[in-house]
Amino acid sequence: MPTYATMPYHLETERLILRPWAESDAAEFGELLSERGEENYTVERARKGIAGLLAGTEDTGIALLPIQRRDEGDFIGYCGLIIGRSTLEEPEIAYELFRRAHNKGYATEAARAVLGAAAATGRRRLWSTVATWNEPSLRVLEKLDFVRDHLSMEENGEIVWLTRALP
Repeated sequence: MPTYATMPYHLETERLILRPWAESDAAEFGELLSERGEENYTVERARKGIAGLLAGTEDTGIALLPIQRRDEGDFIGYCGLIIGRSTLEEPEIAYELFRRAHNKGYATEAARAVLGAAAATGRRRLWSTVATWNEPSLRVLEKLDFVRDHLSMEENGEIVWLTRALP
């Protein structure tokens, strides 16, 4: 099995900073997860989620990172690499932003930075899995040159599996 370099945990773009999680992110992280409308995430639950993300990063060398806007300094979501439905060798790129941050190019900008970080680890390919109804996420992945590989059915509906080779 190949050995991969640790993913950079601090990434900057023209408008964004992706950085390691802090306990102070818990309230906003909980708000973001609650925005899905499926359930309400308490600050304590969000803190536990952050602790799990940090432990996972320590174990795997890949990370899901909070996104903050450079000028405003506000937390708008997260983007990074996860094992998800894939593997550590070929992880998934994942992102989620507050609705107020949609349609401004932030997801594409953050994901592009994560692609560079993934390539720096020595990995050759990434995956993404997205529900077929999630057209905005599918458009982001299209802009990043992900290509559809196959579909699968899960209890919540149909999932598109996309992949992208890394340089």
